[in-house]
Amino acid sequence: MESLARGGTRWKRFAVVMVPSVAATAAIGVALSQGALAASFSVSGQQFKVTADQLDGDGFVQYGALDSTEKGKKPVTVVGMDSAKIRNLCQSVVVPVPVFGDVSMKLNAGGAGSPKVEAKKLYIDADDLSTNGTFKNIDIGVSVDKTTKGPGPHKDDAYAKGSFSQQADSVHFTDVKQRAWATTAGTFKLSGLHMSVKKGKHECY
Repeated sequence: MESLARGGTRWKRFAVVMVPSVAATAAIGVALSQGALAASFSVSGQQFKVTADQLDGDGFVQYGALDSTEKGKKPVTVVGMDSAKIRNLCQSVVVPVPVFGDVSMKLNAGGAGSPKVEAKKLYIDADDLSTNGTFKNIDIGVSVDKTTKGPGPHKDDAYAKGSFSQQADSVHFTDVKQRAWATTAGTFKLSGLHMSVKKGKHECY
């Protein structure tokens, strides 16, 4: 069962309804920023970009998987953390809208003056990642189904049993840039959230 089964957003349909739904999304964003809601979400079907000034995670695991998209299967590295705190998070996706052209949705949270973004049971499916990383008590070459320091493989990645992985008690990343296919979190608390929708390409990097 492919990793991306946890998502299901149809981006062509999303592009058509995205602009009218901005008001509703903004209202949810206000509730999130005030801590009234904890978001559990998954983004899939189209690549998006994420940046962060700093990420501190406890219980880290990383392994390979395949995501199934409308364009076929994509090899990814899955990063899982029991919990994470993120400073100055930016997430952006560019959606091609017929006739209208490209439309960008960008989300920012945890910036200056705001508490850090907090996530629990966080999984990120990425195919490109650059960062400066420090790992505490790292084990490299562990069978993914035998890991003990992180959340283990996502339930939809059961087919990855026996595959190569690495784990660590904790990680510290700075200057994070990644291109991802999916993000899943048990809870995601977004303090100081701001979302914008603009015509054209306006990405995090």
